[in-house]
Amino acid sequence: MRKWLKPKQDSIEYARLFEELKALILQEDEGKIKIFFADESGFSLVPSVPYGWSEKNKTICILSQRSKRLNVFGLYSRNNDFMCYQTEGSITAEQVVTYIDDFSKTIKTPTVIIMDNATVHKSKKVQEKIKEWEELGLTIWYLPAYSPHLNLIETLWRKIKHEWLKPHDFADKETFRNAIEDILENVGKVYKVSFKKETFI
Repeated sequence: MRKWLKPKQDSIEYARLFEELKALILQEDEGKIKIFFADESGFSLVPSVPYGWSEKNKTICILSQRSKRLNVFGLYSRNNDFMCYQTEGSITAEQVVTYIDDFSKTIKTPTVIIMDNATVHKSKKVQEKIKEWEELGLTIWYLPAYSPHLNLIETLWRKIKHEWLKPHDFADKETFRNAIEDILENVGKVYKVSFKKETFI
């Protein structure tokens, strides 16, 4: 079984925005813009249990412990360019603005950040910055509601939690933090996701 959000989507709005998204992807393929998919994810010593194989009649166990949650705001492209910001507290609208402000200093071509409709992404503080970012060549574009499958950074978070983090990485807080730091630092180098060209066709 899996979570199913399609019944909550506005089909007309979804179709309209999906066509807009395909047009943005085409512009990136033509070298006119750069696209980054953005979102937050949290990591803690309560593990996400992955699918896997084990010997018959043998159960593989991953230690689950209480720990502070490491929250990460990431920006991720289809060719595995990645930038992220970390905090042990909740990610607020003010922090999202700060992170995007910092990211805006790194862009060299017209860039689009694609995000979902989370409150911190559509807050008044973010809306007040949109014109300023546009003057720097940075556009914010929002996905259709209830469409996490269109946000490619979700694939990255899933890979980290279910594949790249290993059972022994949950031994203690220091080991876990080091494992997360290593993965985040090496996304696009050691750790990569291959996206099919047909993803948005």
